[in-house]
This record gives sequence, C-alpha cells and structure tokens, in this order.
Amino acid sequence: MARKKEETISMIDTLAEFQDLKNIDKETMINVLEESFRNVIAKMFGTDENYDVIINPGKGDFEIWRNRTVVPDGSLEDSNLQVVLSEAREMDPDCEVGEEVTDEVYFEKFGRRAILNLRQTLASKILELQKDSLFSRYKEHVGTIVSAEVYQIWKKEILLLDDDGNDLLLPKTEQIPSDFFRKGETVRAVIKDVINENNNPKIILSRTSNLFLRRLFELEVPEINDGLITIKAIARIPGERAKIAVESYDDRIDPVGACVGMKGSRIRGIVHELRNENIDVINYTSNVSLFIQRALSPAKISSIHVNGEEKSAEVFLRPEEVSLAIGKGGMNIKLACMLTEYRIDVFRDIDDADEEDIYLDEFVDEIDGWVIDALKALGCNTAKAVLAMSPEDIIERADLEEQTVRDVFRILSAEFEDGRNEISVKEDAPEE
Repeated sequence: MARKKEETISMIDTLAEFQDLKNIDKETMINVLEESFRNVIAKMFGTDENYDVIINPGKGDFEIWRNRTVVPDGSLEDSNLQVVLSEAREMDPDCEVGEEVTDEVYFEKFGRRAILNLRQTLASKILELQKDSLFSRYKEHVGTIVSAEVYQIWKKEILLLDDDGNDLLLPKTEQIPSDFFRKGETVRAVIKDVINENNNPKIILSRTSNLFLRRLFELEVPEINDGLITIKAIARIPGERAKIAVESYDDRIDPVGACVGMKGSRIRGIVHELRNENIDVINYTSNVSLFIQRALSPAKISSIHVNGEEKSAEVFLRPEEVSLAIGKGGMNIKLACMLTEYRIDVFRDIDDADEEDIYLDEFVDEIDGWVIDALKALGCNTAKAVLAMSPEDIIERADLEEQTVRDVFRILSAEFEDGRNEISVKEDAPEE
C-alpha cells in the first residue's frame, strides 16, 4: 500500500515538473488534478458529489475526504453515501442519525486499477491542456518570425522543432525555390497560420510570404521598427526579385537610403536570408502616375496615361527602355503591377521616322493571335518593334519556338521589303 501511495505522490511531483516545463499556471494544474481524481471516483462509486478533493501543490500531496449521512444500524443502503451510527460514532462520538460525518479516504486503497485509471485520465487531460496551450500561444503570434531547428525533411514539407520541442511545419509551397536545409540547421520563417483540426494544432510557417520580407526589414531597419518609416506595399517573386515601397514621416530621413544602409549594409542581410533575392526599394507616393513610373524602375518612361476607374495604365517608352521595363521573363513589369495594383500596358514611342510602322494587330490573318499577344507582352506592339529585337531574345523571353519566330520575322520583314526574309537563329535554340 505504501508503494502505491508513493507512486501516486510521485505522479504529482511529475506534474509539478510538467508545469515548469510547459508554462502551465498552478491554478490550472490544481483544477486538472482535482477533476482527474473526481472522474475516477465517479466511475468507481457512481458520483463524486459527496467527496472533497484537496490538492496541496506546495507539499506535493493531496487529501480526499468523504461526506456520508448517519443512518441507524441495520438500515444501510449505500455505503458510499451512508454510514451506520455505530461506525459513525467511532469517527465522531457525538454524532446522531441524520447528521453528516466526514472521514479521510486514502486513494491507494482503491486498488491498482484505480491508480492506473487516474494516470490515464491525467495523461489525457495534460495532453489536451498542452495542445490548447500550444494553439493559444502560437495563434497570438501569427505574423511574427520564429527560429526553429530542422528535425525531419519530407518531400512536401519540413518538420522543425522550436525551443520547447513543439512541432512546426514548413510546407514545400512556403519555401523559397532555392532553399536547401539539412537536419539540425536553424531556419527562420514567419508564422503564417495556426490550424486546430480535431484539437490537433498545426503551426504553419512561411518563407515566401510578403510578411516575412516585411518582418525582416523591421528587424534590420530601426527606423521602420520605431515607426519613422512605413512599408506601404510589397511585391515578391520569392527567391528571384522583390519590390518594396517605403514612406518616411520625417522629411530629414531618406526612407530608401535608410532601408538600404551604408553601402548596402542593412539590405545585404535580408538578401542573403532570401537566397539572393534582388530587392528594389522605392519611394512611395500617392500620385499614381509617379508611383507607377517608380515601380517600373530602372526603365525611364516617356509618358503615361492612367485610368483610375479601371485601375489600368498605358506606359510609353523609348525602344531602348522597353526591355528594362519588362525585365527578364517579364518579371519587372509583373512586380510593378503587383506593387501598384494596376494593370500596366507597355508601348513603344514611335518617332516621325517610323510613321510607316504597322501595328501587329493588322497581321492577325497571317500570325496567330496568341503569338501576337506573346509579342505584345514583351512591349512589341508594332512590326518594327519586333524586328528591332534579336530572334534569340524573343525565343527566350516569349517562350516561342524557333520556327514560329522565323515565320514572324519573315512575314513582318516582307512588309518593309528590307531583304530580311531569312533570319539567323542560334543553333542551340529549341526547334520543332
């Protein structure tokens, strides 16, 4: 019996350790212990209403007291709720029939099964409590950066552990394409979401979220953290390129210079964290035309027409600026659209000398519409604009087949009779 009592008290000591490790407050732990004892008692006797359970966390022990009504000898119906007068007077010599007497109950006398039942009940409640605590704690910190250690790498996600050993998930879709981690490495990411399905919380991290880039700037640039500079908009193609618009509330502070730092000292760490993602920092302005011009940097715009109702803009540039505005694979203009939330159409400025130029739409009978659209996406809206580019450049940027580009050049050049019926394309270009 003494051994069982020692086991029960030892169990409370274990719970005290659990409390320290999991940051569960004392009051909650006392309630869990009391509820667990009452559940076991109720299963054994059908009710726990006549029991008082007292937990002594300071001493690391507990007391259980049973309250029973005194009945005449020979009329006992329920030994859990009643006690005969002769037995009751052994506990209280002055008691009478109809009164209530209280005696201490030793839990270890309930048997090994009761103790095992208590352990299982406690384990279940502690696990539930732990899950609730984990969910609540991380739910309050959605949007903040955490550091965790890589524990296991799977095809679709990575399992990480925080400092308390809690599981965090970094899905493949939330990883930068060039991310590569080994077991034991420390990974930084932002808490994107906390999902609680069937009381099984899942903490989802992200390194591709715009919020991750925002938090990194807040860590690296004190002026942003202090509220002197505000990040107004962010556009990202994770691992490739990003644009961020910033504004200063203090005329003495250059927001772009503060974000970049002396010789790029501040932004360098962010770029490294994001796997050499190229970051453009621009000054925000409420002037839409000027904001779009800055978003298309490094290209220089000749003129711009903005339609505020349709949230679209027509941008006109010199031929040599078009490729800069569009960027490799259309990345620059795509980010500009994301940053400004405007649809941006790029057009080439045509000089007087180019009055004989022809818009591509006039070749719709000879060139497929989807090919014309692909060329327009490069900023080539006229025949001469296409002919001014190299076939190799068009093949790479528009993702067109070599033969298709040959046919386009043949059709367009024939209109100007400039003898460019045959166009030379690199041999290593794809061909069908």
